[in-house]
Amino acid sequence: MKLSARNQLKGTIVEVVKGQTTAHVRIDIGGGVIVTSSITNAAVDDLSLKAGDTAYAVIKASDVIIGK
Repeated sequence: MKLSARNQLKGTIVEVVKGQTTAHVRIDIGGGVIVTSSITNAAVDDLSLKAGDTAYAVIKASDVIIGK
């Protein structure tokens, strides 16, 4: 699959935690950096996501908010 989003971070899923309707998927992209995404439980099931899988965190955003 090709995507227009340029921010594609390849990593390894370290944890999938399902809630009532959404899940938190944690991906280790290297260097001690973990990216966490909140997606639907249905998406987790459709993609058969589980710890140890190789996956991509794809980031498409028009705004980046920074706080201090």
